[in-house]
Amino acid sequence: MAKDVTSFSGEECSEGKSLCCSVSEALNDGDKEYDGILELNQFDGLPYSSRFYRLLEERKELPVWEAKCEFMDTLAKEQFVVVCGSAKTGRSSQIPQWCAEFCLSVQFQRGMVVCTQIHAQQAVDLALRVADEMDVNIGHEVGYSIPLETCCTSDTVLRYCTDDVLLREMMSDPLLACYGVVVVDQAHQRTVATDVLLGLMKDITLQRPELRVVLLTAVQPGPKQMAHFTDSPPPLIKLKTPGAGEVVYSCTSEGYFCSALRLVLEIHHSGEDGDVVVFLVTTQEIDLAHDILHHEGHSFPPDLGELLPITVHPGQPGNLPILEEEEEEEERGRTRRVFLTSSPNEDFFWAVSSISFVIDAGLERRFVYNPRIRTNPVIIQPISVGQSENRRQLTGPTGKCFCLYPQERQLPAQIGPHIVECDITSTVLFLKRMEIAGLGHCEFIDRPDPGALMQALEELDYLAALDNDGNLSEMGIIMSEFPLEPQMAKTMLASCEFDCVSEVVIIAAMLTALSSFTAPLVEQKSGVAQCHMKFQHPEGDHFTLINLYTAFKQCQQDPHCDVEKWCQDFHLNHTALLLADALHTELTETLKRIELPISVPAFGSKRNTVNIKRALLAGFFMQVARDVDGSGNYFILTHKHVAQIHPLSAYGAKSSKLELPEWVVYHEHSFSEDNCLRTVTHITPEEFLQMAPQYFFFNLPSSESKDILQNILNHRASQHKEEKRIKLQEAPQEDQTSDRCVIQ
Repeated sequence: MAKDVTSFSGEECSEGKSLCCSVSEALNDGDKEYDGILELNQFDGLPYSSRFYRLLEERKELPVWEAKCEFMDTLAKEQFVVVCGSAKTGRSSQIPQWCAEFCLSVQFQRGMVVCTQIHAQQAVDLALRVADEMDVNIGHEVGYSIPLETCCTSDTVLRYCTDDVLLREMMSDPLLACYGVVVVDQAHQRTVATDVLLGLMKDITLQRPELRVVLLTAVQPGPKQMAHFTDSPPPLIKLKTPGAGEVVYSCTSEGYFCSALRLVLEIHHSGEDGDVVVFLVTTQEIDLAHDILHHEGHSFPPDLGELLPITVHPGQPGNLPILEEEEEEEERGRTRRVFLTSSPNEDFFWAVSSISFVIDAGLERRFVYNPRIRTNPVIIQPISVGQSENRRQLTGPTGKCFCLYPQERQLPAQIGPHIVECDITSTVLFLKRMEIAGLGHCEFIDRPDPGALMQALEELDYLAALDNDGNLSEMGIIMSEFPLEPQMAKTMLASCEFDCVSEVVIIAAMLTALSSFTAPLVEQKSGVAQCHMKFQHPEGDHFTLINLYTAFKQCQQDPHCDVEKWCQDFHLNHTALLLADALHTELTETLKRIELPISVPAFGSKRNTVNIKRALLAGFFMQVARDVDGSGNYFILTHKHVAQIHPLSAYGAKSSKLELPEWVVYHEHSFSEDNCLRTVTHITPEEFLQMAPQYFFFNLPSSESKDILQNILNHRASQHKEEKRIKLQEAPQEDQTSDRCVIQ
């Protein structure tokens, strides 16, 4: 009979024989006790390989290993455990394994282990590493689940996943009944998904007292976080932090970007060993730095080795070779890698042991949602104390960190929670769905901004996702099934009504994935624009995306077409197109699962074009603008801002033959970057009035554009009134004739 988890707080602990001894001591003393008898892996029943023991010795050198017995004893006795330590301590790879050992000790009676990450790539990398350390097959005993990709089975005992994937899983399993331990990693990042998960976990743990929750964080949580789950703070295990190397503060007049590049070139010229991590601020800076370093690298003498810049964009699929072998290092020779990244990627380099230099700009970019104008202005702010410390520790005790800011600069104590800064419309839709599932309360650590919350509820009401009582309507329930923003989900449902599902699924997939068009260099702009014009559609950018996806699929199906070369020739993002294709498959499967009709493709016909626009307006009627002066100054109806069409749009290119439309529906307003409307399509005011809810139109602020729409409505009303009057005039004559017939 399996040993109950509560028994580990009794005699064994009091005698000093902790739970970890049942596993780690057996591994350490196995060859001594059995003298040549092969020891079996307790997870798959096969003998351990020699690689397992070699990796085990490496694991014992990690700072986290000293805390194993303390952690296992605490996990046996307490429902909540907080572990604080940087990524270099090994917390993200070792603690989930120990949780799997804990679940194994009770024969998985209460479920398996799940560990959340904020980035998909990190979940994959950790799963691969942990499967190697546990000497099991990836996808079997250890697996991962990320958006659009699942590599696990029903027998998986340890699964890494992104926090948003676990949230979507809760829609069908609200109490997470298949898990015995939930490990929330990178809790210090305070993403929206992490905060929502922690808010729901408080309710779940009340209903499941046997469930264990482990928080992994790089910085010590504040009092509010520590008191979130219980009245008394949960046990806190602080890991010994590896010593950081030398820290050099500097502040020059040339700015952090130029200073960072100059330092990279000086480091490479010095000939000192080690890779470099450069923390910049924006995506544009990362890409520009890559191009400059790639160009400058050719000017160094061959004896210094190759300078290899690598872009590591947060949240985007990457190919960071972090799980490197010694022989691979030897093959690289004197190549110096320069990782160009930004916040929140401090934890991404947990397994790169070759980093000797860190260059820290000390700033990060944050999107702060403004509910009044329905857009995300960008602010640049200093990083927190914890982020600064995590960046320094990447170098190890012998490296050097260059901080491109003065030492006396006051940094914030902690990272601000994203839940108070973001558009939470999707979050509110999810929480409304969870109310149906039985979890009626989500107690946030920090409550969302009241203005953003009211705007989210108003938007869901406009989209018909809520009923008169404020609960999810049937429309809202179906919308929550799609892994899309609520507006796009409503567009998907409208496409079923207008018989254009095949086309709208493509649009939804292309807009949800990364941009398929690569940003050209200055000297290539004209040539790239000509390439992109081959896919241009006269009705607008949404239709251009359909052309592009169709051409991509035709190339894929052509055995003589090299897809990657085709993408290079037309300056397209191959990775983004593959992601869009995977999204297209998932959306199609979702439609089939909830038994919604999928129309026969009819792209190109006049009726199909009109129906696609209707479907788009059904979801994006809040994102309509009008050219007020005929020169491309578009007045946004909802908040009276004026913006221009993005240059990469079919209407924005100077070489475009398309005339600027008067009325457009757009997908995104990049307010802070360039004040441009991205992905726009021509519509008519009549189409807008047909699809927009009447009460939304009446709530629009007063403007010339609204007056034009009101005049169209008045003209319609007068026409309808005149038609009704004519019918009434004809009706008495018919009635009189009828009466005479009756009398006769």
